[in-house]
Amino acid sequence: MQFLMLVCRDTEPVPPGAETGDVEDWVATMEGRGVRITGGPVAAERQARAVRVRNGKAVVTDGPYLETKEILGGFDVLECRDMAEAIEVAAAHPFAAAGVMELRPLREL
Repeated sequence: MQFLMLVCRDTEPVPPGAETGDVEDWVATMEGRGVRITGGPVAAERQARAVRVRNGKAVVTDGPYLETKEILGGFDVLECRDMAEAIEVAAAHPFAAAGVMELRPLREL
């Protein structure tokens, strides 16, 4: 199964030592296991655009649309046996101790 993992950081200051490792080490480990397909950081929120079509016209709004207390920092596409393995992979991410990893199964078309 494939999963989209959204890597989000809390907006509150992170206590020193809260992160539990190096992201590059996590990437290398998960790619070595064959569970990380792709991923990377995303640009700052100020560069985001929300796009909607209303009455046949594109309406573009600066900034992210979703109001959350976390900041989207990146994403990863994972190939895991099941949700249990995806949770194990997400929990091993260094930012999991200072934010939230949101997992969503990708629907098969």
